[in-house]
Amino acid sequence: MPGLQHSVVIEAPPERVWDVVVDVERWPERIPTVDSVERLDEGPLALGSRTRLKQPRLSPAVWTVTELTDGRSYTWESRSSGVTVVAAHDVEPHADGCRLTLALTVSGALAGIGWLMTKSLTRRYVETEAASIKAAAEASP
Repeated sequence: MPGLQHSVVIEAPPERVWDVVVDVERWPERIPTVDSVERLDEGPLALGSRTRLKQPRLSPAVWTVTELTDGRSYTWESRSSGVTVVAAHDVEPHADGCRLTLALTVSGALAGIGWLMTKSLTRRYVETEAASIKAAAEASP
């Protein structure tokens, strides 16, 4: 199954980083690889929550939270014709604050060709997302 993983150490408490990670409505102002976010349900991000995300050079996608450990991690997935993308966001304590790990896997009948076409862009987006979350969390009071 094609995919990637990227980790970054953030000099901020895990609680602050978690708050930035789950505040998906603010991603467009914090993360340059996110054009728009539309929550499709009310309340905080929770199991089953759905969010429409638009990113440059990619089709809009609806992401559904499939796993959530409050304060620690969540996984969401997006399905389109022949491809399922699963993205995980993990925040764990670290001696210098915390470690954020972002992971993404692609599966389905068209995953191989889709991954070949988007691997480089996806890697840049994941690295930019991690760096942007780091900057936002370290700048927060």
